[in-house]
Amino acid sequence: MAYRYAILDVFTDRALSGNALAVLPDAAGLDDARMQSIAAEFNLSETVFVLPADNPVHSARLRIFTPRAELPFAGHPTVGTAVYLAMGRLVGNGKGRREGVLVLEEKIGRIRCGVFVTGGPAGHAVFDLPLLPEAVAVALDPDLMAAALGLMPAEIGFENHRPSAYSAGLAYAFIPVRDLAVMARLRPDPARLATAFGNAPLAAYVYCRQTEITGHHFHARMFAPGIGIAEDPATGSAAAALAGVIHRFDQPPAGSYRHVIEQGFEMGRPSLINLEIDVEGGAIAAARIGGDAVVVAEGTLEI
Repeated sequence: MAYRYAILDVFTDRALSGNALAVLPDAAGLDDARMQSIAAEFNLSETVFVLPADNPVHSARLRIFTPRAELPFAGHPTVGTAVYLAMGRLVGNGKGRREGVLVLEEKIGRIRCGVFVTGGPAGHAVFDLPLLPEAVAVALDPDLMAAALGLMPAEIGFENHRPSAYSAGLAYAFIPVRDLAVMARLRPDPARLATAFGNAPLAAYVYCRQTEITGHHFHARMFAPGIGIAEDPATGSAAAALAGVIHRFDQPPAGSYRHVIEQGFEMGRPSLINLEIDVEGGAIAAARIGGDAVVVAEGTLEI
């Protein structure tokens, strides 16, 4: 059987940067084992299999696989797939720009995406978080985390930020570090990372306030060797959960806030993730993740 596929670079507007994503736009007929094998063959952070939506008024149903496991939700697959589907689905507005709303079904639930494309190989998507971030109850020992990352314990934390765990569909341990110099020296040990969080299956998201580019808000790196991702160039689901971290430690007053998160710079895959947070009554009322995506390859998979 022949299955079409596309490769997109996500959270970037330039090819060969951002986080690469494989999308199979017509995956009907593939079973779970076949999907997992294909994801392992591509060996990217995630591969998306597009299926007909369960609800006919929705745009599509997505299944998302890392090289080792299926995920209920992920950010760069949502953005990249929305942009790719929009290229074939949306009607132009007469000015060369096409825009609209797609509703994607993922394991986590329905996700509403605003998308626009300009007729070329690139586009932009913004989606509403399917779940607002919640704290994860897990003991986080700074000494163990420092050892797992090749750091000294004194290098963990900045301002009032301390290690925490949050989930907006996928759970992460958020580890603040002092500055970019510390970020550059991270040397994660997969075996120690596997035990640093006890029995909690957490990926490690390391962040600092100092940024490479003026006007950005956080710099981050993400490590998830347990699901086959040694390091991720851009992690939208972690940025979604970071909204909880920002709300807890920065305590923004009521209003709407936009944060730009840098990731992937140390890998030579610079990525920019937009995180929007609406705060009302002392709580997060809504949040959104957005970014660019560009198609870099299309082909046929013969299996």
